[in-house]
Amino acid sequence: MGKVICAGLGPGDPELMSVKSWRAIQAARHVAYFRKEGRKGQARTLADSVLPEGVTEHAMEYPVTTEIHFSDPAYNRVMAEFYDGWAETLAEIAQREDVVVLCEGDPFLYGSYMHLYTRLQGRAEQEIIPGITGMSGCWTASGQPITWGDDVLTVAMATLPEDELTRRIKDTDALVVMKIGRNLPKLRRALEAAGKADDAWLVERGTMPSQTVQKLSEITGEVPYFSIVLIHGQGRRP
Repeated sequence: MGKVICAGLGPGDPELMSVKSWRAIQAARHVAYFRKEGRKGQARTLADSVLPEGVTEHAMEYPVTTEIHFSDPAYNRVMAEFYDGWAETLAEIAQREDVVVLCEGDPFLYGSYMHLYTRLQGRAEQEIIPGITGMSGCWTASGQPITWGDDVLTVAMATLPEDELTRRIKDTDALVVMKIGRNLPKLRRALEAAGKADDAWLVERGTMPSQTVQKLSEITGEVPYFSIVLIHGQGRRP
């Protein structure tokens, strides 16, 4: 019997991968990773220098990404079938030997592996190796602590309805916003309505060679998928 090992790869810099994840990948005979059709995939890219020779790769290509809105029942149906199929495949491999699933960031923080984790319960032994989160890499890149003293940190998705996004921005001390992309105009309006637009920073591709850190107010045009907006807390300190 083998097991399914989900290795958290960290925020983007391969040197921020944990020793435990590095060892798991180095010993792997099978690795699986998520990617968009026609792309190499961020997780696979992070593992480039670590993968052993002769490893069997299993590319788990999303059937949809943004083509169907997640509120559409068709989206849930298609994605459920996708996760069901790959859970079965991984469970079959784990009957014979280990398979390592590569996951950028931390697997249990908005990671796609969570959908496989629940489906593999009772079907295969699993081991989760945590990783440094993408948001941690981004706020470190900003050169400012994200929280002080009793600050409350909120992590929000820019996919939230605009009124709810505005409310959550108003009600927190420190903020991380993910899943920006095409939701940037809505996020800008919510920050303005909350009176915090001038406090927002945008980190693109945090910890990667092409990393940028800029005031959001100075950004024009679109932003890449690997972008996070930050508002730093200003709370109690000695």
